[in-house]
Amino acid sequence: MEEKLNKLKELLGEVSDLQSAAAVLEWDQQVNMPSAGAEARGNQIATLQRLAHVKATAPEVGQLLDDLESYAKDLPPDSDEARLICVARRDYDINIKVPPDFTAEFSRVSAMAFDAWQKARAASDFNVFQPHLERVVNLGQRYVEFFAPYEHAYDPLLDRFEPGMKTTEVKSIFEALRPQQVALIQAIAERPQVDDAFLHQEFDDQKQWDFGVEVVTKYGYDWERGRQDKSAHPFTTSFSTRDVRITTRIQRNFLPSALFGTMHEGGHALYEQGINPAYERTALAGGASLAVHESQSRTYENLVGRSLPFWEHFYPRLQELFPAQLGNVDLQTFYKGINKVEPSLIRVEADEATYNLHIMLRLELEIALVEGALEVKDLPEAWNARMQEYLGVVPSDDAHGVLQDVHWSSGLMGYFSTYALGNLIAAQLWEKVNADIPDLDDQFRRGEFGELLAWMRENIHQHGRKYQPQELVQRVTGSKIDPAAYMRYLTVKYGEIYGF
Repeated sequence: MEEKLNKLKELLGEVSDLQSAAAVLEWDQQVNMPSAGAEARGNQIATLQRLAHVKATAPEVGQLLDDLESYAKDLPPDSDEARLICVARRDYDINIKVPPDFTAEFSRVSAMAFDAWQKARAASDFNVFQPHLERVVNLGQRYVEFFAPYEHAYDPLLDRFEPGMKTTEVKSIFEALRPQQVALIQAIAERPQVDDAFLHQEFDDQKQWDFGVEVVTKYGYDWERGRQDKSAHPFTTSFSTRDVRITTRIQRNFLPSALFGTMHEGGHALYEQGINPAYERTALAGGASLAVHESQSRTYENLVGRSLPFWEHFYPRLQELFPAQLGNVDLQTFYKGINKVEPSLIRVEADEATYNLHIMLRLELEIALVEGALEVKDLPEAWNARMQEYLGVVPSDDAHGVLQDVHWSSGLMGYFSTYALGNLIAAQLWEKVNADIPDLDDQFRRGEFGELLAWMRENIHQHGRKYQPQELVQRVTGSKIDPAAYMRYLTVKYGEIYGF
């Protein structure tokens, strides 16, 4: 049976190679490629993804998985071999339902949609993007039908990013969370607002870049296995544990954008660099889910990067880089400023207390699009109405509203809820981290982040896709995904900042 397992690994390795080659082209499209190359690039990516899909669903792969089923039952259930066979079987059972031509079409349409989104966002004109998004939504609806019957039409899309998670579960979590977050925001609104005017000055691009590099280097990002570039929307991509790349977006007149964007993507990258190298080119490579991935990015962006101990170490360096802007701003004022709670238009720059409301808004719109209850042409109006309802602010243009996120242009329908779920997981992990490393704050004050990374490597990173997300969270924290730890974190933090 070991011979058959090795053959399975060989075949899946070829699939991984093709998918990684397509990912390189996608990275280049967002970082380097001239706009006129979009159609050709779409065809190139489509060809690679179609070949990968054909190989992944080959009869030989199915036969090997059938042959290995009884073998896996005799292995220790948590062994790498048993888990690899299990995850590979799950992937195969999903992929076999989707025609290769659909996979190619999806890649081609997404590549063209991304180019259209960039142009639409630059012009703040949804009409430029609308026909492309209509094709993306149509493909999403077609994808769903490959998995009929289903409990909810959104389930197959969600399952792409959160294996095993159901729409009803996400809705239940959000329904429990939303009133608590709204109550917290109302309590904050009743207190005197903190000042963050000093963040809205001119900050040199290169110095912003350099400071971000210093921070993620301290976090443990390995530059021999990674690099950072600029893109319209920050992202992380991984071609192997030895090539994990991040991007950032710099706003000259708003310091937090690049600062926390780099930290966020650095958290994703640390996860990918920490996966067991033995999983390379197998079904166990990659993160357990997008929510678990977001738990890492949100940890390093917020739980670490917006904490007072972090800035007790780093703030003197930031003042050294920007003496005219920050030289007369004391640490407490800066700390409160970067944690200011105020309903805002842009999700990636939203504070921790209001962030999840952005996600809930997007989830509801996505579900409505998939169900056919909302047409794409009506999306800007629906977006603005929900922004008014949820956050009390309305975008003045499409660029600051419905066009702000890259995800739909990349075909990533089913993705958004993972951001909020990631916040919840991050807080649960954070309570366990602090119980296991009681002097963590003191380590941050000294600029030491190695023990935190080692804990994440041991408990989260190394396992890759070996465990399903709910299973992994329960193994580490003793509980499945639960909003309680997140609300404890927010209440304590903002109670101290706003004095309630």
